[in-house]
Amino acid sequence: MKNAKECILVVEDESRIRRMLYDFLNLKGYQVLQAADGEEALDIFYENNQYIDLILLDIMLPKVDGYEVLKEVRDISEVPVIMLTAKDGEQDQVEGFRLGVDDYLLKPFYNAVLLGHIEAILKRSSVGTGKGKQQQVGLLTIDSENKRVFLEEEDICLTAKEYSLLTYLLDNQGVVVLRENILNQVWGYNYVGDTRTVDTHIKQLRAKLTSKCPYIKTVHGFGYRFEVTE
Repeated sequence: MKNAKECILVVEDESRIRRMLYDFLNLKGYQVLQAADGEEALDIFYENNQYIDLILLDIMLPKVDGYEVLKEVRDISEVPVIMLTAKDGEQDQVEGFRLGVDDYLLKPFYNAVLLGHIEAILKRSSVGTGKGKQQQVGLLTIDSENKRVFLEEEDICLTAKEYSLLTYLLDNQGVVVLRENILNQVWGYNYVGDTRTVDTHIKQLRAKLTSKCPYIKTVHGFGYRFEVTE
């Protein structure tokens, strides 16, 4: 197969949910592959892994569970994986992230929320893989291949953590991101510090962007929003 649009592998044993996801994602223009159990999911993945852009993966699956599927996928691929699960235990989520899952979505969920997660992750993965090597945002130019940021024509010289923080905010442009989510996504779930680390790095990043780029807005009581203003 060859995909003109992003291809999503849906792995879900409940036929009603699987069909709903298939119809919804098709309507949104995605190519969709389906698997009803973990064994079938791995067969489809090995056959089509060069075309699959994202996997929606249930945990509780017949034959081979979602964790085992994720382990095998991660042995050969960094394709983004969103886990869909009714299990809301903290340990279950920690295990998923330890194995390399990119995002978690608890059932039941709204289709619009799922779509938001999919679009954000596909956008982030396309930047990381060089599909869009340069991105212009206001007065900023982000060179994702060389991990450099320019303000107009001047190299800002960000640290690795500042660069990761900026690109995470960019990936969620226009959306309020909680301090806790920033900490987890940029520093990792095993980081033992608190959200003051986020505030400190935001302050440093703002200083480097200067008053010419007042794009990082504070949303008091919640977190931050990246928004380009004239």
